[in-house]
Amino acid sequence: MQLTKYLKTAFLNRWNLLAFLGAAGFALVSGHWDVALPLVLAVEAAYLGLVGTHPKFQRYVDAQSAKAARDEGLASVQRTLLQITRALPRESLERFEALRTRCEQLREIALAMKHPGEEKAGRPLEDMQLAGLDRLLWIYLRLLYTQFAIKRFLNKTSAEAIRDDIERLQQRIAALPPDAESPQSARIRHTLEDNLETSRVRLENLTKARDNHQLVELEIDRLENKIQSLSELAVNRQEPEFISSQVDHVAAGMMDTERTMNELRFVTGLDKLDEEPPQFLTTATRP
Repeated sequence: MQLTKYLKTAFLNRWNLLAFLGAAGFALVSGHWDVALPLVLAVEAAYLGLVGTHPKFQRYVDAQSAKAARDEGLASVQRTLLQITRALPRESLERFEALRTRCEQLREIALAMKHPGEEKAGRPLEDMQLAGLDRLLWIYLRLLYTQFAIKRFLNKTSAEAIRDDIERLQQRIAALPPDAESPQSARIRHTLEDNLETSRVRLENLTKARDNHQLVELEIDRLENKIQSLSELAVNRQEPEFISSQVDHVAAGMMDTERTMNELRFVTGLDKLDEEPPQFLTTATRP
């Protein structure tokens, strides 16, 4: 399969296509196409075999494929970020901005400890730790959106109305003649029972949504507390290396939270949380 990819890329190179089509066209109008065209095809096959199997060309194709995948990933993240920021209410965005500011303060404190008296001395944390903070912020922002999406669902769905439907359907089923065997009666009973089962599933889903809403709220508070703790450690411990290790530890400890986020995608409509996060701290990315 890999070789097919290299051969296809070599063939679809615009200069090769121009040369191949031009040569094939000339062969067809030359009056000796039965001789010229096989020669053109043989030359093309030799070219593809030489270029498509060359290690340098293969590395180039792999690099281009990786770049395209990264670009697509970045585009996907930006679409998700735009979707979130357009939907979230102002108070949620302000809450996120407060946490992002806390992370920036963490960087500034680490910088001041590592290079006292210097305004600019490079990055206070290594790229890996910055990526860890970016990921924490990305998880936090998605948690806020998940909370918003579940709350919107709960506000539009009434448990009392569903219970009323269940009671009404149960009464209608109970009122049916128990010994009715006509096809029409059987269809009515089946329809009512199916509707009753659907209503029970809706009520169960609503209960799960309430539980998930509570869980997400707890996860939001937990992550905020983690960031607060990191900021306090930066002041009290005054050990940049320890702070960096704690950033990594917190980021690694959010795996359960990420799993919860992925399980709630049916509510949010967001992609899985497996892409690179936006660079909230290393660039000017803002929600």
